[in-house]
Amino acid sequence: MIYPLVTDLAADGVPVGVTCRVLGFSKQGYYRWKTNPVSERDWVDAHLVNAALDIHADDPAFGYRFIADELPEMGILASENRVQRVCRDHGIWSVFSKKRA
Repeated sequence: MIYPLVTDLAADGVPVGVTCRVLGFSKQGYYRWKTNPVSERDWVDAHLVNAALDIHADDPAFGYRFIADELPEMGILASENRVQRVCRDHGIWSVFSKKRA
């Protein structure tokens, strides 16, 4: 994310409007990010990753399908595709998975 650079440059005296124009995005987007730097989806995904890691640590044989089945017991609702994406992005694989190139 490039918005923290705008904050740093603003602290050094460069106007926010100039910095945003040079970097190619709107001031409104920067100020929206400044009021809420972590989006709701990122926050929920972080909780999902922690829960998936906990489930996977209990039994490393669990792949994303078994993790998706266990999540409702922890009070987290997520589709199987979302769990697959999160597991793929964070390297959570079953110990019995296929060989990856």
